[in-house]
Amino acid sequence: MTDAFFTYRKNVLLAKSPSTQIEGVFAATRGRLVPEEQEALLQRWLEEGADNLPASESVPTVRKVSVTLTSDWLEGSELLMTSLSDLNTSPEVTQCADQQHLELNALASSELQDHAVAELARLPSEETVTVAGSAPWAAVVPQTDHQTAGCAGINVEVLNDDPAVLAWSLACDAEAVPPVLPAQPIQDAVPFYPVSTEVPYHEILWRDWEDLSVQPCVLEQVSKNTPLFEFRVMSYNILAQDLVEQGLDLYVHCHPDILNWNYRLPNLLQEIQHWDPDVLCLQEVQENHYWEQLEPTFKEMGFACFYKRRTGTKTDGCAVCYKRSRFQLISLSPIEYFRPGLDILNRDNVGLVLLLQPVLPEGLGLKAVSPFCVANTHVLFNPRRGDIKLAQVALLLAEIDKIARTTEGSYYPVILCGDLNSVPDSPLYKFIRNGELSYHGMPAWKVSGQEDFSQQLYSRKLLAPLWPSSLGVTDKCQYVTLCQPKKPGRREYSRDFLLQFRFCNAACERPPQLVLLEGVTDAKPDRPAHWPKPTAMVKDPDPQPFIPRCSGVIQHGLNLTSVYSHFLPQRGRPEVTTMPMGLGATVDYIFYSAEPVENEAGRRLYKDGALKLLGRLSLLSEDVLLMANGLPNSFCSSDHLCLLASFGLEISSLRES
Repeated sequence: MTDAFFTYRKNVLLAKSPSTQIEGVFAATRGRLVPEEQEALLQRWLEEGADNLPASESVPTVRKVSVTLTSDWLEGSELLMTSLSDLNTSPEVTQCADQQHLELNALASSELQDHAVAELARLPSEETVTVAGSAPWAAVVPQTDHQTAGCAGINVEVLNDDPAVLAWSLACDAEAVPPVLPAQPIQDAVPFYPVSTEVPYHEILWRDWEDLSVQPCVLEQVSKNTPLFEFRVMSYNILAQDLVEQGLDLYVHCHPDILNWNYRLPNLLQEIQHWDPDVLCLQEVQENHYWEQLEPTFKEMGFACFYKRRTGTKTDGCAVCYKRSRFQLISLSPIEYFRPGLDILNRDNVGLVLLLQPVLPEGLGLKAVSPFCVANTHVLFNPRRGDIKLAQVALLLAEIDKIARTTEGSYYPVILCGDLNSVPDSPLYKFIRNGELSYHGMPAWKVSGQEDFSQQLYSRKLLAPLWPSSLGVTDKCQYVTLCQPKKPGRREYSRDFLLQFRFCNAACERPPQLVLLEGVTDAKPDRPAHWPKPTAMVKDPDPQPFIPRCSGVIQHGLNLTSVYSHFLPQRGRPEVTTMPMGLGATVDYIFYSAEPVENEAGRRLYKDGALKLLGRLSLLSEDVLLMANGLPNSFCSSDHLCLLASFGLEISSLRES
């Protein structure tokens, strides 16, 4: 920022004075930045500008300068993001006169660029020169409207009551993408007090909305005459403030002010309000912030809210909110993964499972739409304890199986959101997506794929059974009470199959040790003529598949697939949802019910069923987030990106339903 301010002061003086001696002064000053010379040069500029200004206009005093730098240079976002420590040590910044505001807005109309440059040169407080290899730079008065055509700007104003608030105002021409210019080093910046503006963060770290409803594979499934109940679902880990303060070493790249909750909360609410989800699944929601700030705000926005705090001494948890005008609650089931006495479930993570009934708008007549199940969870982080992660997910799937199961034995559509602390194509991810996992002998660290501990001499391994039978959950991730199991050893065969052996040779012969009782054990049954011989017995027509409890295989039958592909083909890079310690990773997901079509190389393929994916908010790659100084930053106030997807449920007549 010092070099930027230094350059614009140099350009101003060069434009005002024909003397070539100024160039030598600046050349000598550039390397050492003598404060006295800087003040003298700035004072000279102010005095020369004061002579030419009308009497009705005031000149900003020294060290109270309001500046907007308009240039394509702003595309170099790394310069914007790395100057936070310098920017927050500054005094107040004042605005210039309204007359100059009007003149600037007239010049920024972008109708004739040459005319605009000439007009800027005419104004005493606006000086423009061309820097070699870049677009024109201008020292101009602040703009009242940040939407200036054809340029990008940084607006700086005054906020005495909250100097910690920090944001940049940036608006770019959507049609012309300016070239990226090299960023200058930032040293001893002229102090400013940046403040929040009305420009939402999504205009800085741009994320595209991907409309999937226009793809041929979707159009084939949705008839033109079939209306859809459309709704949006957001999943967002908003980073609990207590966790920030407990792990400040994870956020050394952030200026302390942008980690303040009073700064982060407005950013988070603005982002949620902008994307306008109908169902909101939040993780890491601090309890006191939820009851005092979030729930009242969400209720004003039309949401019904439910919250589950983590067990033990933890102060954060999960929340699920839905718009009351669009859904009615059928059932609610909070889940606690902690089970006393079980080492496999000794952590304090939680989840929520809801069954919602969509509310159709008036005027549709006798129409109906299926309920759907929404689940939200935050799984254990510890990369070494994949066994605990797997058990927690199994408990969640068992609860979903109970809530989403219909009376006919099928399932309502399911949407599973959350921070699973597992990367794509890890065993835990494959278990959710493919419905089966053979875990026996697998190293525990490998389950989530977060880190590689293969070089360690000793690593915990998963053994079958993963959890004891006392938990009441089968290896198919179903509650035992809902499965109605038969007695051990008898559930492999049906009654009709066993009746085939009534007149077999072994049944028709009296054992020699059998005590002979007249009329009881002396009778020998005669095989009926129509009864098949033992060699002609058929197989059980209705076998019950049985997997022994110690097989080391777990399954589920929900048929879930991911909203995201986890790869950005246009950039050739993987998607990321979080950046711990500057390393991008995907750990947040939205899974939804689909219909399996085939298995390909151990990977199950799906197509949309009753629940159709209509669109999604694109994610970002690691290199883009690195340019924004990682996560969190001054625009995104969480260390995770939000996930957003649009779904559609077919609306059918009551006769069809």
